[in-house]
Amino acid sequence: MGLFKNKINTPWEKFYTKKELNLKVPNGSIYEFIEESSKTALNCVALHYFGKNITYKNFLKSIDQCAKSFRSQGVREGDVVTICMPNTPETLIAFYALNKIGAIANMIHPLSAEEEIKEYLNSTKSVMLVMIDLCFDKIKKIIDQTNVYKTVVVSAKDSMPMLLGIGYLLSKGINFNKPSMKGEFIRWSEFMLLGYKYHGKYQIKGEKNAPAIILHSGGTTGSPKGIILSNGNFNALALQIQTIFKNLGPGDNILAIMPNFHGFGLGVCMHAPLSLNAKLILIPSFDAKRFDKLISRYKPSVLVGVPTLWEAMLGNNHFDHIDLSNLKWVVSGGDHLSTAACSKIDLFLKEHNASIRVTQGYGMTESVAATALAWGDANVAGSIGIPFPGDYYKIVTPHTQEEVPYETEGEICVSGPTVMLGYLDNEKETNEVLQKHKDGRIWLHTGDLGYMTKDGIIFYTQRLKRMIISSGYNVYPSRIEQIIENHEGVLKCTVIGIPHPYKVQVPKAYIVLKDGYSSSKVKKEVKELCEKNLAKFSVPKDFEFRKSLPKTLIGKVNYRQLEKEGSMKHEKK
Repeated sequence: MGLFKNKINTPWEKFYTKKELNLKVPNGSIYEFIEESSKTALNCVALHYFGKNITYKNFLKSIDQCAKSFRSQGVREGDVVTICMPNTPETLIAFYALNKIGAIANMIHPLSAEEEIKEYLNSTKSVMLVMIDLCFDKIKKIIDQTNVYKTVVVSAKDSMPMLLGIGYLLSKGINFNKPSMKGEFIRWSEFMLLGYKYHGKYQIKGEKNAPAIILHSGGTTGSPKGIILSNGNFNALALQIQTIFKNLGPGDNILAIMPNFHGFGLGVCMHAPLSLNAKLILIPSFDAKRFDKLISRYKPSVLVGVPTLWEAMLGNNHFDHIDLSNLKWVVSGGDHLSTAACSKIDLFLKEHNASIRVTQGYGMTESVAATALAWGDANVAGSIGIPFPGDYYKIVTPHTQEEVPYETEGEICVSGPTVMLGYLDNEKETNEVLQKHKDGRIWLHTGDLGYMTKDGIIFYTQRLKRMIISSGYNVYPSRIEQIIENHEGVLKCTVIGIPHPYKVQVPKAYIVLKDGYSSSKVKKEVKELCEKNLAKFSVPKDFEFRKSLPKTLIGKVNYRQLEKEGSMKHEKK
């Protein structure tokens, strides 16, 4: 395509100014970035949690106090501290406090199994742990098998208004809230008091290339890996979002539903909005049945979520009278939306007085989160839009560095300031995905297939590893899913390959229906749709209807579990 010579000329110049394309990421830490951006908004609300507001001024004070508490317990620059928490104020206070002292935050899912947690603690050599009390029974069984010398225990009620906190205790039961605190365990309130006794140096001048965060891949395409991200990675993402989301600022409400242990949640839903001085509505546990109440109560300016969130919205029968005219942005990421799914969401938004369309993003945890977004004039149906300013895309022949012509499918590669430092203690896989090309740039080989138009609009097609080979033909699950989701009764569809005695593999469709639709009728109509729109070898051999599809811990459809189930059923036959 000739896009990347000594001087980078891109088809995206018509979407951004030269200054925006030449994104400059300041040297400094994630904490310093928020501290600087908050100077003009100290009295604005930063966090809202169950009716309690925390201003930017008080948020920074709590971070400062927490930083001193960590230092009082011996946490030093470069040490790793694991945060195993849902979305609560304590999570963000601890996250920014660790960054302030130059420590590295290892973010993990609180619903992880005890052996998984032990592995996360040991692989990162964590010295301390901040955890939700829900995890106490799991942690106490494995903590002695790690290098963690102190654990801070947080209750979801700690930042709640007093009466609500009492109600929380009563609903959860006495035993739940009063775990044995023997050994090196300390409650959050006691931990925060330790900072008053610390009078030494505690803030470290941050470097943008210094490691700051470890996130973990969901494991849907292989074994889970620790992903090391820098200060500059996260601050670059915030700057990119500031460039595009120019109409957001103080007074705008952001529903922080996406979890903090995922780049999409921590980067797009928390760090970036805080840099815009918006108000984060922290949601520690999402209940799809109460989604309408969340929208009605908080009237958010922005909804950011994965496809499961939109399924919850479209499948909620109580949305009839909900007004969505406050929405300025609806952003989908984490997993690909078909054109049919986007159309259904757009229609829903229009029917509820929203004047916007869903904007689809694309990215990986290896690049913090999104690196492309279908916004403005680049919001072309079925596309993932254009790269964020400062990011660059090229499409190459899979397993090579050779660029393909426009409109030709190949592997998506990304280069830019949000690309990770590498995988934790895994040089081999780091070198496989981070490759230096002839243009001198480091490119992230995503393992995803897509193509680019002459206008620079990028289209994602599917995971390279999801392609099904049936009788020697390439079968693309995403294409089948798109056809099936065109049926008005289909809420969600996922297609996998299952073993076949002589074709090697054949496609199988798993379908979730909207309420009120009959599986027998829909099966007949969906099969007819496939036969009309797909080559014979691409028509699913089997259609299975389910109430829901299995999800990974970060909310993506768990293809590997479905493939495992499909293989087991085949073996039994």
